Amino acid sequence: MNKIVIIDYGSGNIKSVFNAVKKITEEKVKISSTIKELKSASHLILPGVGSFESCITGLTKTNIIGDLQEIVFEKKVPFLGICVGMQMLATRGFEKGSFLGLNWIKGEVRKIKTPKKNLKIPHMGWNTLIFKRKTKFTDRLLEKIKMDYTDEITAYFVHSYNFKTKNECDKIISTNYGEEITAMVSKENIFGTQFHPEKSHTFGLAFLKTFLEQKA
Repeated sequence: MNKIVIIDYGSGNIKSVFNAVKKITEEKVKISSTIKELKSASHLILPGVGSFESCITGLTKTNIIGDLQEIVFEKKVPFLGICVGMQMLATRGFEKGSFLGLNWIKGEVRKIKTPKKNLKIPHMGWNTLIFKRKTKFTDRLLEKIKMDYTDEITAYFVHSYNFKTKNECDKIISTNYGEEITAMVSKENIFGTQFHPEKSHTFGLAFLKTFLEQKA
C-alpha cells in the first residue's frame, strides 16, 4: 500500500491539502516531518503559505533537508511542492531579503511586476493556464478531465512572487498576470505548482490524482 506524506514544518495549508488528498485516494495519508515517515513514503507533498523566508527557515529547522534530498534524488520518490512549496525548489528567493532555496530546479523567485494599475498584488483568484510543453504527466492529466491543450483551463492562485526558472524546459505550465507567471515546474520525479490544486476544484483534484499515479 502506498503512503502519501504531507511534510509538516510549521507552515503551509496542510489541512486543506490533507483533506483534498483524502478525498481522491484510499491510500494512507500522513502529516509528518519525521525521518522514519519520510523514508517510508511513496509520495511526498510540500505545501507552503507565507513568505519564502519563513517557509525555508521553517523547513531548515526541521533538519530533514539532507534526508529529503536522498529520498528525492536517489530513491526517486515523487515530490510535489505547492505554492511557496514550489518556490522553495528554486536556487534563491528574494522575499524579505535574499535566501537560498533547495536548488532542485534552478531559478530565482522574484516579486511580480504589474505595469497595469488594475492588477493588484497579491495575485489572487482564477487564471487561465497556458501549457508550455506536453509531457506524459500533462497528457494523463488532460485525459482525466477530458480536455485538450487548446481548451481553456483555469486554476486558483494566491501569491505575490514568481518562480523564474533558469531553464525554460523546466517550466511546464504558465499563466499571465502582468508578466508571464510560472504555474507548474517539473523535472524527472519533482513537480511544483504555483496554483493551489487543493482549491482548484475538478482540475485540481485531477492534478493530485495524476501526481499520485507517479511511481518511484
